[in-house]
Amino acid sequence: MSPSGLPQKFDVIVIGSGLAGQSLALRLADTHRVVLVTKRLIDDSATNWAQGGIAAVLDGTDSVESHIQDTFTAGAGLCDPVATRYVVEHGRTAIDWLIELGVPFTRDDYGYHLTREGGHSHRRVIHVADATGAAVQQTLSQKVRQHPNIKVLERHIVVDLITGTKLGLKNQRCWGAYVLDIDNEQVLTLGAPNTVIASGGAGKSYLYTTNPDTATGDGIAMAWRAGCRVANLEFIQFHPTCLYHPHAKSFLITEAMRGEGGILRLQDGTRFMPNHDERAELAPRDVVARAIDYEMKRQGLDCVYLDMTHKGEGFLRTHFPNIHARCRELGIDIAKQPIPVVPAAHYTCGGIIVDLAARTDIPGLYALGEASCTGLHGANRLASNSLLECVVFSAAAAADIRAQKTVKFPKLLRWDESRVTDADEEIVISHNWDELRRFMWDYVGIVRTSKRLERAQHRIRLLEKEIDEFYSHFRVSNDLIELRNLVLTAHLIVECALRRKESRGLHFSRDYPGTLPQARNTILKPKR
Repeated sequence: MSPSGLPQKFDVIVIGSGLAGQSLALRLADTHRVVLVTKRLIDDSATNWAQGGIAAVLDGTDSVESHIQDTFTAGAGLCDPVATRYVVEHGRTAIDWLIELGVPFTRDDYGYHLTREGGHSHRRVIHVADATGAAVQQTLSQKVRQHPNIKVLERHIVVDLITGTKLGLKNQRCWGAYVLDIDNEQVLTLGAPNTVIASGGAGKSYLYTTNPDTATGDGIAMAWRAGCRVANLEFIQFHPTCLYHPHAKSFLITEAMRGEGGILRLQDGTRFMPNHDERAELAPRDVVARAIDYEMKRQGLDCVYLDMTHKGEGFLRTHFPNIHARCRELGIDIAKQPIPVVPAAHYTCGGIIVDLAARTDIPGLYALGEASCTGLHGANRLASNSLLECVVFSAAAAADIRAQKTVKFPKLLRWDESRVTDADEEIVISHNWDELRRFMWDYVGIVRTSKRLERAQHRIRLLEKEIDEFYSHFRVSNDLIELRNLVLTAHLIVECALRRKESRGLHFSRDYPGTLPQARNTILKPKR
């Protein structure tokens, strides 16, 4: 922001610093002035937490058709065929681009080591040991920080998008965003003809999640308020295996462990997955998560156990060094003891509706990554398809932005704080946040009923009213912005879940246990 407080203008605003956002920034930076806005530090994203890897057809025994079919199977009839083929066919190009940037993928005697994860019929997951996301993030972050055409605003959170409607114009184009400088408590006005939402999912709307604290549904909520449609938000993927330990916060036990022979057992050592699915531990995530949830509730267990002891110390140290080390820190020797695990909210499969160029319903506004709904994931994301989607669609969005014609820029209005005061009861925010996460876990979790969903809907309406009143009267803060976005996103999740009168993929309803013969997307359209 200039000393005078005037709006700053860029060619592109990127909201979010994960793989999708950083990939786009790097692809455009040689020709466009880019500002990348991230509400924590640049490395604080879901990408940084991703362990498994990136799925792509890289082996001669594998095929595009096989990867597409595995994606369709996991997606339970809702994957968009065109989008799925587009992503899978561009897989090798995406991986080659990351290799060119310097991502140090793990090698073996035959080239790059490929692992297999649940739902995949071939070994096609390229990875960096068991910390792929961190390696990718570190590689891209270094290049983003060094590029002279990319301005990084850390500890800045978007309050809302600036649209033509907000400016009193007849067009509904997006012209930028109002952004809170968290440390200086000042709202900045950033203008750009192209704004890209790459802010991640909404895992923090649940009590137990593998997601970082940044996953508060910000992009989905701001796009909805601006007038974008959203789809399929009832499909929240619960990762089957999150470490169960009082001193471990949201530590994921990667899918690749089951791909490499991990066995799920009850407390007495009994293996249970073959009783639930013929694919056993290699079944898709929704099947495994429901099986664990069923066994825990049936026997009143706090957790189940993932057994890798038969693989040996050397194998585990080589293939899963980070998990091995973290568990040792917590007193668990995974070469001798099974790992206690529970399911946890992991991935938002629905989101802002976009086309193959990542364009939303509003001109000048794009959405990438977990915040978007491209049609790739359908009713359940296939393991390791998400990072691939980020790279492929960032390339598509970059190409579309480069092809845009110059537009005449309107006069931007500054953020108006003249009629608000400092908050007098910050405790209200923390209490509302806690209440939301608890009832979302209880009522909108792995197994749902109409009554539970209606209870959640009622509680959300009360919270929305309270938060709207708070937002109208007090200066914005990071916590208030996040809570406002979380409650709205939770509202959309519940609304989508209530509209689906069947069980499909990640949405399982006791009231509608069957699957309808025709698969339909759940599309919500905001009132203009």
